Amino acid sequence: MTPDLRAQARQLAGDGRSTTWFETLYAQAEAGTATVPWADLEPNPLLTAWTGRTGVRGPGRAAVVGCGYGDDAEHLAGLGFDVTAFDIAPTAVSAARRRFRNSAVTYATADLLDLPPAWRGAFDLVVEVYTVQVLQGTLRTEATAAVASLVAPGGTLLVLARARHDDEDPGRMPWPLTRAEIAGFAADPLTEVRVDLVPDGEEPPVLRWVGTFTR
Repeated sequence: MTPDLRAQARQLAGDGRSTTWFETLYAQAEAGTATVPWADLEPNPLLTAWTGRTGVRGPGRAAVVGCGYGDDAEHLAGLGFDVTAFDIAPTAVSAARRRFRNSAVTYATADLLDLPPAWRGAFDLVVEVYTVQVLQGTLRTEATAAVASLVAPGGTLLVLARARHDDEDPGRMPWPLTRAEIAGFAADPLTEVRVDLVPDGEEPPVLRWVGTFTR
């Protein structure tokens, strides 16, 4: 039987109305007693496809939300961006710094729901990959607004998330986003540019939102 790599994360996440479990999971993974199920140790293929399709390049400031072990941040740095990558889990941030010792990326421990004031409206490109989908209730709404708040005037937000139709059961964590929830990133002052529903490379494929917004 194939092991459920998300089982421990799901147990820690509970009902998705807390963020304290992220550090617990990363600390357990550091100790070798857990797996971080979203840590593929390579840039997200939907991100690399998007940057290839759009031709986006630096210079400019980029932010990576919930950076984990740093692969998406390093991809953007390779495109010429001045990257700030943050995660609520200090253990994840420390691991990213170890993996990329000579990196130009600024790795920081920060809470999406309590951002440094200087970061608001400060980034030309903001990338959110699979963070909001592990939150529920008011935390999901607050996190969506916080992500959008990072985008500078004229800047772009890219959101990648699991997708579900309105009549589908959200199931277990990670809880997919509906079309309306993706549209929620376009609340003032952001505008929706394009939202695609695409299958990923898993077997069987999982539908994902690829949403682009601008301020």
